[in-house]
Amino acid sequence: MLTVVLAGLRGRWASFVGGFTALALGVGLVTVMGLGLSATVGADERAPVRFASSPVVVQGQDRLAVEVRRGPNTAVATAPLDRPQPVDAALLRELRARWTVTTNGPLDAVGVDGPADEVRALVQRVTGEAAGGHPGPGADRAGVRNEARNGARVLTGAERRAVDPEAARDARALVTLNALLGTSGGVTAFVSVFVVASTFAFAVALRRREYGLLRTAGATPGQIRRLLLTEATAVGVLASAAGCALGAWGAPRLARALVDGGVAPAWFTVTASAAGWPYHAAFWTGLAVAVAGALAASRRAGRIGPTAALREADVDADALPRGRALCGAVLLLGGLGLLVWTYATDPAELLKRKTYTTLPMPLITGVALLSPALVRPLARAVRLPERLTGATGMLVRENSAAAVRRTAAVAAPVLVTVALAGTLLGASGTVGAARAAESARQPAGAPTSLFVRDGAEALVKYGARAVSGTAAPAGLDDGSIVVTEEFERHRVGDTVEIWRTDGSGPVRLRVAGVLPRGAGGNDPLVTPANAPGVGTPRGAPERAHAAPAPGRPGGSSQTRLGLALVLGIALLYTVIALANTLLMATSARGPELASLRLAGTTRAQILRTVAYEALLATALGAVLGLAVCALCLGTLGAGLAALGAPVTPSVPWAALAKTGAVCAAVAAVGAVLPAWRLTR
Repeated sequence: MLTVVLAGLRGRWASFVGGFTALALGVGLVTVMGLGLSATVGADERAPVRFASSPVVVQGQDRLAVEVRRGPNTAVATAPLDRPQPVDAALLRELRARWTVTTNGPLDAVGVDGPADEVRALVQRVTGEAAGGHPGPGADRAGVRNEARNGARVLTGAERRAVDPEAARDARALVTLNALLGTSGGVTAFVSVFVVASTFAFAVALRRREYGLLRTAGATPGQIRRLLLTEATAVGVLASAAGCALGAWGAPRLARALVDGGVAPAWFTVTASAAGWPYHAAFWTGLAVAVAGALAASRRAGRIGPTAALREADVDADALPRGRALCGAVLLLGGLGLLVWTYATDPAELLKRKTYTTLPMPLITGVALLSPALVRPLARAVRLPERLTGATGMLVRENSAAAVRRTAAVAAPVLVTVALAGTLLGASGTVGAARAAESARQPAGAPTSLFVRDGAEALVKYGARAVSGTAAPAGLDDGSIVVTEEFERHRVGDTVEIWRTDGSGPVRLRVAGVLPRGAGGNDPLVTPANAPGVGTPRGAPERAHAAPAPGRPGGSSQTRLGLALVLGIALLYTVIALANTLLMATSARGPELASLRLAGTTRAQILRTVAYEALLATALGAVLGLAVCALCLGTLGAGLAALGAPVTPSVPWAALAKTGAVCAAVAAVGAVLPAWRLTR
């Protein structure tokens, strides 16, 4: 068996190049993402800067602490303030009376040259906190409120970095980086499995006569299956090893690109030898993908009978097996059901980046699996201009409809890339436009924050605006607030209990107006009296929805870089899949092209025919991808409308046109080059 496998790999190496390249690239990217994620672990343990020489740091109130209900008991929920408050004056006097106190910048924190336990005991006595910085089991409501009003933290060791100016910014950057690497890794796994499985399936279809000859020579179906799985294992081991080496080379370079793009902190680096688990995870994942991708194809290969050795017809009579049709239908219907269910139960979920990145994937996979049944009627419906193509147009149409496996194998990767580009860029642009329109409609005001209990169990922080004068809506005064429909109490005349941006409160305000929930660009409105110290906050307010809209700090450049990385991965895989599929398919058409030459067809006509066939298959894949885009973006638009947000569809026509042009060029070249060699 091993001798036959090695001989097959040597003799048919060209048919394995595409699968090897796709798998090696996938393993390399997974390695890069794993090394990047491992580099973020422990990143917050960097040495303190602001108070590097002080063994203890006392920080002013940095978080709001509010008593909430947790079952039959009570607990303390906390939320970060926009900026730390100054250290309590009485506490500062006692600290200076006992130890050397260092101030470096604003008095939101001070360095203390004293024993940590003694400093902590002093802070607890002055501020009234219980041991550990939180109320003990017997603390009453007044004690909780005292902590919320006068809370201070004692920081030692690596904790002292929390008062560095860039600490909050770096923490947000690491969260963004983790999300980006995780999303890119998921898309890489999805596309690599798809491409590798398609490559093995198409290779089996091209080798039907070879397997028929092996069956005629006495090979059993089990031996055919083991032969194919052994080939996949050999390719998987080699490709995974190459991918790990590629990932080790690419990880430091990706880290520099992320730093230059503003996604990662300036100090972020990735060392290829920093961790071993990313290599293990990537290698074994690559091997599993190769074997899993060949598993379904091996079952089909095992069902090939000896009579396949005599088969000469180019019409694909069984291009959509029942198993593939069933899986495709389940995924397509499941994706549609998930889309409708999300819209019906929580339209705001459709606006989240994680949601509009993952929701299209079942639809894409389902349509791709069903593509052999879809491309035949679409191909027959095409009518190429006779004055441009003549009889070639009819030949192209009929060849594409007859060779369904080849047409579907070319259309599928184009479908994946067009659908991902359209849904990701379109959803991001549509949500961003809706948020920008909402923000533009709101009265001008200074950014602030406020805190509200969500029921009795949680504390929620909202971004808000402080407005006054003619900018304030009618009815808004120092004793009222304009809320959004996200608030638990959101009827005019209701009373809402809030804590202000500096942690002061609670304050009971009357609801003077209600804004629609919208896309996340509608903020609650208060007067400056309820927004002490308004100005540019230290950190972007936490919202219940997705990334900031274009025009809001911290969202647009990182979003564009993340989408560019994801779509670049998909496009690269598409190029590999197209080139490999067409090189294999056209190289196997030697007898067909020779028959055309004997019938009087010129070499130029043959080259035009194979090029038109490749372009037609690419166009069919683009059409199917656009159908998925229209479905996803249409549901997103309906969700925005249900939330009361402005709907401005943003279809990335330029990106789709560029993607289509790249796919068409690669497809045409991949078809013409082997045809030119065969017709010399």
